[in-house]
Formats: sequence, structure tokens, C-alpha cells
Amino acid sequence: MIARLSGRLGRNILLIATLLFFGIPVLWLFLATTKTSAQLKNDAPLSFGSFEQIGAAWTHLFDYSDGIIGTWTLNSIGYTVGSVVIALLACIPAGYGLAKFRFRGRGAVLFLTLVTMVVPSAALILPLYLQMSAVGLTNTPWSVILPLAFYPFGVYLIYLFAATTIPDSVIEAARLDGVSEWGILMRIFVPLAVPAIVMVAFFAFVNSWNAFFLPYIMLTDADLANLQTGLQLLMRNTNALGGANFTGNPIREPEIALAAIISVSPILLIFLFAQRYLVAGQTAGAEKG
Repeated sequence: MIARLSGRLGRNILLIATLLFFGIPVLWLFLATTKTSAQLKNDAPLSFGSFEQIGAAWTHLFDYSDGIIGTWTLNSIGYTVGSVVIALLACIPAGYGLAKFRFRGRGAVLFLTLVTMVVPSAALILPLYLQMSAVGLTNTPWSVILPLAFYPFGVYLIYLFAATTIPDSVIEAARLDGVSEWGILMRIFVPLAVPAIVMVAFFAFVNSWNAFFLPYIMLTDADLANLQTGLQLLMRNTNALGGANFTGNPIREPEIALAAIISVSPILLIFLFAQRYLVAGQTAGAEKG
């Protein structure tokens, strides 16, 4: 009895410590938007400022440089939606084909898929830049969308789901009924694979939305930057965090905190609304169906 209580107490302490470790910085970020720059420096770190300051920070942030923060946000949405749609269109048939078709070189394709998953993305930036430059796509949205749409992890997830969850007997029965391969994919596999597809879409969304290094290298026009590289430009070109090159009405620390909240909010919202499918997708391949 004592051992059981001790184990439960230890788990609770660990959970509370983990919650505080990750939760306090997020809480501070939200509270920072309620304060002025002077209050951030002089008041208690977790003290609350005022709701009026949130409105002032919002107005100042979106008025800065003719509303460029809005342009960056729209760019991020466009890059992310474009890359996720293309990734799904490629990952679903590719993963299904690797799982349900036997063809020469199938093992090699699967092996290469696994290898590309472990290659650091930074190592691919130079060859990607050279390829995009050769076809004249640098400093265009496609130089960001197309590389982000290359998502071997999504292919592997769909492959695992199809191989472990969808019985071959279902596929064979559909073929005997005269259903085409495309019909089997769209009318049988896709409806059954919704949890796995949602999980692939979520991870692809996070990967694309958080992209920094790729758009930083590919895009030289500030109006084409996504939100993540835009945050870096804000800090570099204003005096908020020690930047020296700023003109006019500079961005201050509360506006930087608000911009950071805007950059992470879509991921948090999508996770909250899609967590049921994400959990189902993670457990779908645990047992062979």
C-alpha cells in the first residue's frame, strides 16, 4: 500500500514538474503581451498588466511597416496549405502502393524512404537551392512549397497503416468485385485511413508552418517571408531585443511576444481540435487488423 502511494506520488510530482517546466515559459509569453516594455523589466515575471495593453500591442504590431506581419501570416498560410496538400497527394498513394503492391525495387524504394527520413534537413539546403536556382524558382513561393511537400515520413506512416491495419483480403475482395485500383484507393482505403491521414497532415503542417531555414535561404524579398523568418526580421531590424537598425516607430518587446503567440497559435488550435484523430492514428497500426 505504501509502495503504491509512493509510486503515485512520484508520478504526480514528475507530472507537475514537467507541466511547470513547459508551462511557465508559455504563461510568461502570454502575460508579456499585457505589459509595457518598462513593466516587463521592472514588474514580477508572472504579473498581469492590462487588457488595454494587449489591444495597443496588437494595433502597433499590425500597423508596423504597412502591416507586414499580416503579409507574413498570409504567406505562411499559403506555403503551409500548398505543401500539405501536395504532400498528401503524394504520400497517400505512395504509402499505399508500397504496402499493397509487389514490384521490382520495392525494398529499395522503402529503404531509400527510411534513409531520407534520417538525413538532416539542413544537409539538403545547398542541393535544393542549386536545383531551384537552376530552374529559376529561387525567391518564389514554389522554392518553399515544393521542398516542404517532399515528406518521406508521411509516406512511411501511410505505409505502416496500410500494411498493418488494412487486410489484403479486403483489397482482393474489391478486385474480385471489379473495383479498379484507383477505386480501391479512394473508396476503400482513404475512408479507412482517415486517422492516419489526419496524423500525416498534422505533422506535415507543423513541419511546414515552423519552417525557418529553408525560406530564410530561398527567399530574399522580405514581402515573401513566412512568419517564422519574419519574427527574425522583426528582432533584427528593430530595437526590441537589442537590434540596431530600426527607423520610425520601432517594435517593442510586448509586440514581439504577441507575434510569437500568433506564430504558435495555429498549431495549438489544430492539435486541440484534431487530437482524437491523432490518438487514433497513433494506435491504429498497433495490431494487425
